[in-house]
Amino acid sequence: MDIKDIKSLIKVITDTDITEFEMENEEQRIVIKRGSEPEIVHVSAPAYAPAQPAVAPASAPAAPAVAAEAPAAVINDQYETIPSPIVGTFYVAPSPDSDPYVKVGDVVEAGQTLCIVEAMKLMNEIEAEFKCKIIEISKANAQPVEFGDALFVVEKV
Repeated sequence: MDIKDIKSLIKVITDTDITEFEMENEEQRIVIKRGSEPEIVHVSAPAYAPAQPAVAPASAPAAPAVAAEAPAAVINDQYETIPSPIVGTFYVAPSPDSDPYVKVGDVVEAGQTLCIVEAMKLMNEIEAEFKCKIIEISKANAQPVEFGDALFVVEKV
């Protein structure tokens, strides 16, 4: 099949309400899909890894650096973060007019959806890997996130 035939095939498909077309013979296979409905992909958040304490620069006095690290250690022992497994856009609900998946204070079960991170038009559901209580939602709705950014601060239950 040459490019002219493919172009005419695409035109026929776009002129109808067909959303998917597939043709296969011994020599070639053609698949044409169209539509605006995003695909939902389930992604589990990576397991929690405790953060390593920052090393104070050599020029800084030792005593204040130790004092600054102590409160962070207590917070890390009590709470854990759920990081973003991918780069994308953070959403708290499946659609703008829907209720959020979770709110501060909610207790969620392992496998429960916490949020969506959209990456390249794919809606990736982020699920809890363990039973926990939501202490803080670290990102605002529709805010961009990077790999490893804290999405939630949680307390294991």
